[in-house]
Amino acid sequence: MKQLSMATGLRRCAMAIAVAAAVVVALPAQAQEPTDEHVAAARATIAAIKATDQFDAILLNAAQNLKSNLIQTAPNLQEIISATVDETAIEMAGRRADLEREAATIYARSFTIEELNAIEAFYVSDAGKKLISTGPIVTRELLQAAEVWSNGISRDLASATQEALRARLGETPTENADGATDTSQ
Repeated sequence: MKQLSMATGLRRCAMAIAVAAAVVVALPAQAQEPTDEHVAAARATIAAIKATDQFDAILLNAAQNLKSNLIQTAPNLQEIISATVDETAIEMAGRRADLEREAATIYARSFTIEELNAIEAFYVSDAGKKLISTGPIVTRELLQAAEVWSNGISRDLASATQEALRARLGETPTENADGATDTSQ
């Protein structure tokens, strides 16, 4: 389930980045820093679309990895390593706000206040909430359907092309012993 929510978050982030990139290309760059009102609208949008939620586990994962590496090096110090890494990670947890500030600035530079308000309004609506909650399931099902379709269309393309080539070359399929048509000639 954690992988699904991480994948969901990554998809949302990628979607938001793609939209932001399109808007950035379409609009002239804003040289000045965004206003407080603009940043507030950006923060509300980020919260509504959960754009930074997938980053919540970064510090926790980094701490777990660091513990594992240090404990492998000095297994007899496991208890003190764990306690020290945990204490240090807790001290650094406040730095998460730096990422939120940066994200708000990026969104504020990429979208007007009106656009941010419209995006937020959609994502806090019932339809927007449903998109956030069921979007990953719909995407997974769509990817599965696309894979089935891709396999079928590839198979049918190869078969139809073989038949067309034989027709152009004047070859005819032959029947093999079991009555099936052999098109491998």
